[in-house]
Amino acid sequence: MEPLVTPEWLAANAGAPDLRIADATYHVSLAGEAVRDAAAEFTTGHIPGAVFMDLAGFSDTASPLPSTMPGPAQFASRMGKLGLGDGTRIVLYDDAAHRTAARAWVMLRAFGFTDVALLDGGLGAWTAAGLPLETGAVAPRPRHATPRDTGAGLRDLTQMRAIVADGSEQVVDARSAARFTGDEADPRPGIAPGHMPGARNLPYGRLLNPDGTWKRGDALAAAFADAGVDLDRQLAMTCGSGITASVLAFGAHLLGREAAVYDGSWTEWGGLADTPKATGAAA
Repeated sequence: MEPLVTPEWLAANAGAPDLRIADATYHVSLAGEAVRDAAAEFTTGHIPGAVFMDLAGFSDTASPLPSTMPGPAQFASRMGKLGLGDGTRIVLYDDAAHRTAARAWVMLRAFGFTDVALLDGGLGAWTAAGLPLETGAVAPRPRHATPRDTGAGLRDLTQMRAIVADGSEQVVDARSAARFTGDEADPRPGIAPGHMPGARNLPYGRLLNPDGTWKRGDALAAAFADAGVDLDRQLAMTCGSGITASVLAFGAHLLGREAAVYDGSWTEWGGLADTPKATGAAA
């Protein structure tokens, strides 16, 4: 299965016995953003056969940070209850401003589930293609899910301190330019403005076409190059809480590169007094 599939491909293959479809819509609901209920939206209309992944339920409840990755037991329990278990291929989609299916993709790969794809353009592309929606709640058939890895493709605070100190990996920040430079205050209280010293800024929306589909090939590579990102270096992606950093990681994957995601991202880094911080444009 290719990492990016079209609505037409998904409609043609949805009946395959090993294929599962998951709605990974999650609304971050930062200050100034409209409040939306992803679970309610799912019951109103979703791709036939899909289950609602509820990324909030996959987040580590013991962490003070938002949206951090779950432990293996929590991950396996949630996946199993949704029927997203061993021996399945999984197609993820969303209808979220922050392209949260990419976050689910990073999470599944972190636990060794690699036969996973995104629906290009998400739910919007599905409906634009004139394909039907299903309504109502879904009762998945449980299936055992075995984490085959833990933390693959992720970076933690200790690792990021070393990376910023020695420049061993190129840090790429998916937040808006105003938040990166510090011209705009962080939407989360108590978080400093600015970015990690040495980071490049590539707002995640630059990887997407106006219709929400992914840029490909030269156009996608140009988005990275225009931000000063060297795709031949090891990459560590960051953002506000690890969600849109996952968009950058998936974009790099489409270009044949593997990038890590800093799970705590700026909410962790910017909330600490002893982490180095920079403001202004990328140096």
